[in-house]
Amino acid sequence: MPLDTKNILQAIQEAKNKSKKRNFAQSIELMINLQDIDLKKPEGKIQELIELPFAEKKNKICVIASGEMALKAKRAGADLVIERSELEASMGDKKKQKDLVKTYAFFIAEASLMPLAGRVLGSTLGPRGKMPTPVPPTANVEEYIERYRKMVLVRLRGQPVLQCGVGTENMPDEQIAENIQTIIRRVEGKLKKGIKNIRSIYLKTAMGLPVKIRM
Repeated sequence: MPLDTKNILQAIQEAKNKSKKRNFAQSIELMINLQDIDLKKPEGKIQELIELPFAEKKNKICVIASGEMALKAKRAGADLVIERSELEASMGDKKKQKDLVKTYAFFIAEASLMPLAGRVLGSTLGPRGKMPTPVPPTANVEEYIERYRKMVLVRLRGQPVLQCGVGTENMPDEQIAENIQTIIRRVEGKLKKGIKNIRSIYLKTAMGLPVKIRM
């Protein structure tokens, strides 16, 4: 059951009004507090990649590929392309791996390089939910890059709370609201009792105060 769009728009306006003006466009964050779920059971292990209808702030994408796919990824504007030799050279370089996980939101890997990517980067990317998405060598890598630029990762991390960005404060309120509805629908579909498993929903700017969305 989607939320009333009027309530979402009201919360967006209130969150913006409660935030001091900065010399940059702050991100807007959504927080979903859950109830009556067992975090140890499969239904309590939510980890979803959700493509937003609107994305003002584009995610940085790293592509791990070789040969033709690497060339296509570069032409498609991937923020970083790592080829096999570079991946092998970063084995054991924890600083470089940590820099990668901090800089890039999502990783895409040619399927044949996934075993190597897992050995080299698995211990760094895995705990952060950033393991590369495998794609076949014949895939349209440009489409993958464009889709992942609009993705958000929503997952539980030991507490019954889901949190993710839904836009920036300079986006139209209607676009932010549609992003929020998209996430709520996806999360609701993963919960055993649907909307009944959601205790409360809040919205805030990066440096502002949280505002409750009326359900």
